[in-house]
Amino acid sequence: MATLLYRLGRGAFRRRRWVTLAWAAVVLGVVLGAMSAGETADDSDSMPGIESQHAFDLINERFPGAEAEGSSARIVLVAPDGGKVTATEYRAAIDALVAEVADGPQVAAVSNPFDATTVSEDASTAYATVTYKVTDDNVTDASREDLTEAVEGARHAGLTVEAGGDALVSEPSTGIGEFLGIGVAAVVLLVTFGSLAAAGLPLITAVVGVALTLASIIALGGALGLSATDSDLATMIGIAVGVDYALLVVSRYREERAKGHHAQEAAGLAVGTAGSAVVFAGLTVVIALAGLSVIGVPSLTRMGLAAAGAVVCAVLITLTLVPALFGFWPDALLARRVRKGAKPGAARPVRETGEWAARWARFVRRRPVPVLLGSVAVLGALAVPALDLRLGMPGDEAKPTSTTARRAYDALADGFGPGFNGPLTIVVDARQADDPRSAVAAVSEKIAGTGGVVSVSPPRFNAAKDTAVIQAVPSTAPTSERTKELVHTIRDERRATESDTGTTFEVTGTTALNIDVAQKMTDALIPYLLVVVGLAFLLLLVVFRSVLVPLKAALGFLLSVGASFGVLVTVFQNGHGAGLLGIEETGPIMSTMPLMLVGIVFGLAMDYQVFLVSRMREAVIHGERPAEAVATGFRHSGRVVTAAAVIMMAVFAGFMTGGETLLKMVGFGLAAAVLFDAFVVRMAFVPAVLVLLGERAWWLPRRLDRLLPRVDVEGEALTRRALAPALAADPGVGEQDPVRL
Repeated sequence: MATLLYRLGRGAFRRRRWVTLAWAAVVLGVVLGAMSAGETADDSDSMPGIESQHAFDLINERFPGAEAEGSSARIVLVAPDGGKVTATEYRAAIDALVAEVADGPQVAAVSNPFDATTVSEDASTAYATVTYKVTDDNVTDASREDLTEAVEGARHAGLTVEAGGDALVSEPSTGIGEFLGIGVAAVVLLVTFGSLAAAGLPLITAVVGVALTLASIIALGGALGLSATDSDLATMIGIAVGVDYALLVVSRYREERAKGHHAQEAAGLAVGTAGSAVVFAGLTVVIALAGLSVIGVPSLTRMGLAAAGAVVCAVLITLTLVPALFGFWPDALLARRVRKGAKPGAARPVRETGEWAARWARFVRRRPVPVLLGSVAVLGALAVPALDLRLGMPGDEAKPTSTTARRAYDALADGFGPGFNGPLTIVVDARQADDPRSAVAAVSEKIAGTGGVVSVSPPRFNAAKDTAVIQAVPSTAPTSERTKELVHTIRDERRATESDTGTTFEVTGTTALNIDVAQKMTDALIPYLLVVVGLAFLLLLVVFRSVLVPLKAALGFLLSVGASFGVLVTVFQNGHGAGLLGIEETGPIMSTMPLMLVGIVFGLAMDYQVFLVSRMREAVIHGERPAEAVATGFRHSGRVVTAAAVIMMAVFAGFMTGGETLLKMVGFGLAAAVLFDAFVVRMAFVPAVLVLLGERAWWLPRRLDRLLPRVDVEGEALTRRALAPALAADPGVGEQDPVRL
């Protein structure tokens, strides 16, 4: 492989204009295709394989048009302390509010609290439901502003008025996150390389890759069922790996120039060696992201495949466009002190090393046991809180109190009880019952008598009168463990009820859906880990031709992910330090967070593994002792891994600048995982293990050695090619450094 990529790098450098024009044509063609493509598919929250989704599908089947109903909002009205909303002056203000909101061009209907009897028992709180003619995505900003103005007018009467609901949900803001990530990346690259051209090239190629990916998603959205939200993860991963992969190749190019190679030869060697690491690092990321498809959640499958496509684009651009751009600025990529006084394209025998990284490696080599035990102890201690991990899907209760949706949530909980914000929907199939109405009434009575249920609504029948929907209000909040237990209790006691009534029923609704999704994610985590880690183990086995190195990589990854889960629970679930991030309310961890964290971090962690350890194995292949090879690997790749990690942390931490708790959770979790993996696992755990293992780290059974294909990531073939003239003149050259693996 090294020889093939070497030729590819030299060819791209030599035919740089054609390569650049070809990429420009590809990007332009895909962009034109995206511009002429139809609308992308609507976001689908379908979650097959769980009861709540099956019940929801049954409702849509038996109640035609239920899924097509318009968006809704809820206006909550609270009287001043000691007052009642039924007082004459407040009642008049509420009637005026209902009439004003009903005049909206997109409003289908508004329920008056006094007609719909949506007034609390003490008459301190009431709510009105606004139904729109259009779905959530089609509610205009003007309609939202009309509702906001009407609410503000009602406040002048002395009422506390808040509004919430799907109709008022807009796209969450990510703050300055994207600009922050790119800005930090630019600064890190400039400090790392000391050259504007070298700092700008990875950013340019990463942007090209992301633009190509986003345009492809839009162009293929209709055919493949992709939606706009599928591009979010692809953008984040595309920027991160695009910069990292180009960073690695640029760094190797500068290193080869420092050894005295001319620009074209340096480009070929950079792609032949660092490019090989990029290929296999990219494969591990693709495996991790595409592996999300084993979970059985369509939305995660689409997001994973779209992000995997972004990684493929980043790899192809790194192997072809990056060396082509070397040809336009062969000397500008070098540090200023190196460029002074030299002719363009000439060899530059200047040594660039990472002595600080080599000194750290020598420290680890002298004290491997304390470093190993310390790294394991730190990560293990951070992972302990993960034992109390609770999964769920935080709603309005997790929003800041500065938002009207959160205040509306709190007002409803105070006036109607904490369970009012998360009612359970029970769909009863009475087709087999002799008397459907009596059977549904019996089911309703049974559920009403279940401990933890406050009230049950009258059943709503379909047109055929053989299916009914019942709303049951729990006594506890939607994210409470007691609510989860209630859902399980209703389902566990279902068999006897169905036998007595001749019906079947299922529990759904937002609360039950979140509980089912959390359970599905928990059940999928272990199979997902086995599939992803297993495939990556085989890939790393081929790359490093070692059994223990891939095993060590997997163990290190589990340590970093465990620590990441631990700090997530500490901050977002237990609330320690939450105020520093502007989080006012804690709760369960987002259900999809563990799988996203495992998938993304595993791929990126293997990037660092390949970048760092491939240089160590390259040193071993070329004759160094294993302990010396650790220092060599750090000297050449330590700075690159550090810069790449800082850039990724900046990109992920940028999500924390948004106001949404979920965005902060994603950004914090990913940034923490990169921090632990790059600076604790790769910088301490990995070298300590390799030093302790010594030559055994590169052990491979002879039979397995014969079976595995040889991919030559280290560029051994390129070394033999360089030594060929010397060997012809003196056959003894190279015999002093035999390598036995």
